[in-house]
Amino acid sequence: MTQAVFPGRLLASVALTLALTGCSPSGDQAASKTLNIAFWGDNTTLVSVDPFQVYWLEHRVLLRNVAESLTDQDPDTGKIIPWLAKSWVVSDDALTYTFKLRDDVTFSNGERFDAHAVKTAFDSNKAFATELPATFGATYLAGYDHAEVVDDFTLKLVLSKPNAGFLQATSTTNLAILAPASYKLTAKERSLGKIIGTGPFTLEHYTPESGAKLVKRKGYHWASANVKNQGEAHLDTVEISYIPEESVRNGLFLQGKADILWPRNPFSEVDLKLFQSKGATIQSRSLPGPALNLFPNTRGERLLSDKQVRLALQKAIDRKTYASAVYNAEFPVVTGIFDVTTPYFKSQAAKLAYDPAGAEQLLDSAGWAKGTDGYRYKDGKRLSLSYNISPAETAGDVLIQDQLRKVGVDLKLSVVTRAEWVANNASGNYDLSINYMTRADPIILQTILDPRAANSAALATNIYEPQTLEKAKALFDAGITATQSEQRAAAYGELQDLLVDEGSAFPVYERVWQAATAAKVKNFRWTAEGFALLSDIELAGNQEANK
Repeated sequence: MTQAVFPGRLLASVALTLALTGCSPSGDQAASKTLNIAFWGDNTTLVSVDPFQVYWLEHRVLLRNVAESLTDQDPDTGKIIPWLAKSWVVSDDALTYTFKLRDDVTFSNGERFDAHAVKTAFDSNKAFATELPATFGATYLAGYDHAEVVDDFTLKLVLSKPNAGFLQATSTTNLAILAPASYKLTAKERSLGKIIGTGPFTLEHYTPESGAKLVKRKGYHWASANVKNQGEAHLDTVEISYIPEESVRNGLFLQGKADILWPRNPFSEVDLKLFQSKGATIQSRSLPGPALNLFPNTRGERLLSDKQVRLALQKAIDRKTYASAVYNAEFPVVTGIFDVTTPYFKSQAAKLAYDPAGAEQLLDSAGWAKGTDGYRYKDGKRLSLSYNISPAETAGDVLIQDQLRKVGVDLKLSVVTRAEWVANNASGNYDLSINYMTRADPIILQTILDPRAANSAALATNIYEPQTLEKAKALFDAGITATQSEQRAAAYGELQDLLVDEGSAFPVYERVWQAATAAKVKNFRWTAEGFALLSDIELAGNQEANK
């Protein structure tokens, strides 16, 4: 997953990038309290920094520091804590949420934050979701019916059906509250940066595929308890660059032109050692939500309709080797359907142990005999599985292919475009596929694996045998209607067991997000969503720290 570095091209690219982004020497950055972040490339198809529309993780990092939410979520415990709302009461039927709001908050344009502003935000988002139900934020608003203003700083949010994940949804970036003036603009205008929040920074500009600039807000003083710095941000500005080329990003960081190097994929062992030798700190956190799972197509005459074959695949994947070979020796080994930062995560480590002998026995029992070429055959047909990957093969895909080959399974990697990948999933033209989303609540799994709510109903249906599908639906319903934490834990625990026991999902690796911070960057902290609290960050005054 690490691109080759070509020295000549690197120097030219770095020079060009510096000219375009206006990066200044590290000493000047420290003096002006400007933090430079080098992100992976921007999203070119779903461009939006509107909280309700936003999809891209890098955009959500930006937004978390501009637009704030009614509640926040403790990154260590998953507990929902106050933020713009001081307290709340949930009705016994879990249909009414009454929030007491802070009365000392303003939006960056001077508008007052109050119950009327929150009602405008929720009602505007509902209208948008009704018009475009595929909007990413719509899943967070599931069940929302209307808002009632009790008084200027008391608001009731009323649901039409239970949604046990709704309180957590009010803590997310996607349901962050914008000023009423923002909703008078078009959705496109908000997508391109015309957003007004209550956060410690304002968004001065966002230029798709190029970068963005955040500016410190004077007088800010209402941070959540997750933020150590309860007052104005230590930084004056944050310059964000979107740089798809790994060699260019790395070069900027190593030259001190980027203070935080933040790619999408985890660092290789070679890069880790290089950055650490320069005094960098590697910040790591598993992204909440599903781990990277492979999902089978069990429909019709597909080979994975046979449970024994699916369970053989479960045993044939060497997850420990995957973590160390694709990433590094310290990289965490996946142990379940969810990443470990997801509330109600249940470890499946014992069931996911590498057992090639057990895989061979299952395949023998299913009637698949090894041929002289090492692959398995049945009725003259090779045990070949198609796996569409986009945009190109990775070291991880090839490693899985090699691991399955050892037990006689032929995994064919088909490189397809994004459009072809979507079309193949919809038509069922595959044996294995992937899908994942990031949210610190297990309810996010419905967006992938519950045909009634999934973005791809076909993919969600195809992973189950019919009787397993009905069990999964019942557990999804139990999880979303539960009024007690213990009930949710039981429902989602059983669901995780079911998915592994039936071979309906094959966890491959923990989705760890990593950033390298220069020695002068202090107080980098993760949010529950896997983002960062930029108002906490300070830059050390000693310019030698970054050498």
